Amino acid sequence: MQADLTMGNLASALTLQSEEAALIAELRAGSEEAFAWLIARFHQPIYSLLARTVQDPADAADLTQEVFVKVFRGVGNFHGGSSLRTWIYRIALHEASNQRRWWMRHKQQEVPIEQETSEGQCGSPTRLIDMLVDPSEGPFEAVVHGENRARVEAGLKQVPEPFRSTLILRDIEGFVYEEVAEMQGVNLGTVKSRLVRGRACLKSILTASAAGASHPAPTAYEAVLGEEAR
Repeated sequence: MQADLTMGNLASALTLQSEEAALIAELRAGSEEAFAWLIARFHQPIYSLLARTVQDPADAADLTQEVFVKVFRGVGNFHGGSSLRTWIYRIALHEASNQRRWWMRHKQQEVPIEQETSEGQCGSPTRLIDMLVDPSEGPFEAVVHGENRARVEAGLKQVPEPFRSTLILRDIEGFVYEEVAEMQGVNLGTVKSRLVRGRACLKSILTASAAGASHPAPTAYEAVLGEEAR
């Protein structure tokens, strides 16, 4: 039985690889149908990723279009070192990073004085060992009701990069650690560390929000996060 399952998984993987290779060949040939299928398949997940990772969600639509323009222009240089999905997400993360840098240089000064900023909001110090729990207990998997989801989304905006992107890719998008590492250009240990710290940060934010308390002032733990984020 185990051998049958293994062979079935292998056959399925080979089929998917063959289908992806055919799609890439059509994209390289300039097939409008193939590109339309690609947009239909990935537009919503890429838009959701960008809306969660850039400072102003209103920029996500334009950035999503830019991602697919770059996919169309760059598919000829895609050599299959990773899956097509991973490659597209890596382009999206790069665009989000560029947008955040632009925001820091230009638009940050336009933020109304009454609007709270989201940087450095990471809660009280937390030992990493205390957060090494089963991944199934991640904050997003506990969200059931719409109002809770909205609270989590708002809290996520307060988690600094690169921890926010790591949380999104792993806990929301469901990528495996190896894929996240490839997208972010880091090793597995860094991905796991970022995930643990990101979850700790988000948990602290949500706890403070649920208690109706103002978020605590920056701490030494936040400084560590800020250094890695830079």
